[in-house]
Amino acid sequence: MRLLSAILPAAVLGCLLTAPVAFAADGEGTKLNLGSADESAKAAASNSASTGGSIVRTIVGLAVVLGVIYGLHWVLKQVKASKDSGDAGESLETIASLGLGTNRSLHLVRVGGEIVLLGAAEHQITPIRRYSETEAQALGLLEPAPMTLDAIELETERPKGFVDILRSKTVVR
Repeated sequence: MRLLSAILPAAVLGCLLTAPVAFAADGEGTKLNLGSADESAKAAASNSASTGGSIVRTIVGLAVVLGVIYGLHWVLKQVKASKDSGDAGESLETIASLGLGTNRSLHLVRVGGEIVLLGAAEHQITPIRRYSETEAQALGLLEPAPMTLDAIELETERPKGFVDILRSKTVVR
């Protein structure tokens, strides 16, 4: 939005500066200087020679415009990325969402060490219930935390049944 507010006055100023030049031209009242045939042949030859320069100017102008468009795209992408990264913070995370109907949904959100069930309607958001992390895992709202290497080793050292004892004796590690 700041970029638009900076460009708009410059565009208006540019239009105001070029308007007097357009109105200053005599237009139809200007007399034409039609010289002899030799002069017109020389003028045609010089005009055809200058079209090469005109094409180069057009290509350079196009490259400048494309560069400006790409630069604006890059700047806007950087601004959006900086806004997206700072919105939620580190302690706020959406765990799950469930749509219930038009403009109605349930959201399970982690806020620090707490899990909050939120109901979202068209004009309001209502907290329905708060859970601790252990409560949420016991109810099956959260997936269990990934096991560490030490926990896996402890689990494999303690066989739980006959099949596990047999596996521990036959599987090569």
